[in-house]
Amino acid sequence: MEKRMTRLLRVLEAEFALFWILVVAGCVLYETDVLPQGSMVGDAQAEYILQTVGILLTVCLIPLSLRMFSLSLTRYVRQLSLPEALVSYRRWCEIRLAMLLAPALFNLTVYYTTLDVTSLLCMGMLLVASLFCVPGRGRLIRELDLQKDEPEK
Repeated sequence: MEKRMTRLLRVLEAEFALFWILVVAGCVLYETDVLPQGSMVGDAQAEYILQTVGILLTVCLIPLSLRMFSLSLTRYVRQLSLPEALVSYRRWCEIRLAMLLAPALFNLTVYYTTLDVTSLLCMGMLLVASLFCVPGRGRLIRELDLQKDEPEK
């Protein structure tokens, strides 16, 4: 079982690293002019719509991703057998990261197409929220209630 937990942690760490790599790669592509910048500058209506959608995605998906994961753990994952719980835990971690990655990339795109910092701030909030999703052995053990009962001193 220890092997499965180690493998799960490696996969989750790779997915978390991929999250950050995609965001940094997007920044690099825009900054090196591989992707066009400022294509919506001056179009007030398009800027307003894109920024509003970015703000709404950020405001809705940050609490939803963090809270939904917590609810799924308490109501569903902890009641499964350990092999099933590990599979379900991985799935919910992937869903949570995807719920943060999609609006982060959207806000990154909106920032570089409108050159307005509102989307950059939303992307920053999403990146900070992703730090609550950093995988680790202690977190896995704590969230799945795998702690061995230690005698109290």
